[in-house]
Amino acid sequence: MINKYLPEIKNGNSTQFFLMAGPCAIEGEDIALRIAEKIVNITDSLNIPFVFKGSYRKANRSRIDSFTGIGDEKALKILEKVGREFGVPTVTDIHESHEAAMAAAYVDILQIPAFLCRQTELLAAAAETGKVVNIKKGQFLSAESMAFAVDKVKDAGNEKVILTDRGNSFGYQDLIVDFRGIPVMRSFQVPTVMDCTHSLQQPNQTSGVTGGKPALIETIAKAAIAVGADGLFIETHPDPANAKSDGANMLHLDLLEGLMKKLTRIREAIG
Repeated sequence: MINKYLPEIKNGNSTQFFLMAGPCAIEGEDIALRIAEKIVNITDSLNIPFVFKGSYRKANRSRIDSFTGIGDEKALKILEKVGREFGVPTVTDIHESHEAAMAAAYVDILQIPAFLCRQTELLAAAAETGKVVNIKKGQFLSAESMAFAVDKVKDAGNEKVILTDRGNSFGYQDLIVDFRGIPVMRSFQVPTVMDCTHSLQQPNQTSGVTGGKPALIETIAKAAIAVGADGLFIETHPDPANAKSDGANMLHLDLLEGLMKKLTRIREAIG
């Protein structure tokens, strides 16, 4: 389904799910290239369409002293280099309307963070770039409500929309995943993705640093494939404990290949 939006994506004719994966934030060129190379080798061997993910800037931080980025242009140029060197599409998130055109000059997909999925001007600005727009479902919204976000992008003249579920708020410091949302959002006739890492966050910790349950990434991913998700979103890093952003819920890069092998078998089993 993703090859309809990105016709040159590698393995685009595969019957497998597609994968959006990479570090939470762009920390530097060397580590971004190293992560991308590892994921490309894995996805090519398993015939999985792959989109490299990295945030050029993290705007929605709990504390003012949290890492936000290495510089917008520097990070965006690294994303562009990853795409060029490995021949893969890239995705990054934007937070304000004026960022859309800037980021679109470097990446293939613009991502709307979950907290901002109702921001009409932001959705319209992303749509007007002509790039694919990946909208994360707000933790505070039902899957049914995302039909309006899709309509905003399409009404702005862009049919290339992806929806990504990242769980629902459960109390003040936890999230749960309602897998009924996957078929609901797929009914809008757009590719639907499960964010297997952010859905395991434990936000609003007293330390000001978001926690997570990475041991359950495999569980969330298996369930998502079983209920028909078109794609998976997974943040991964070779050293999550020392990652500059969201290390508590990222998958260790060394575990990605084994997980992908299991998930491709599930996909094949359900047809």
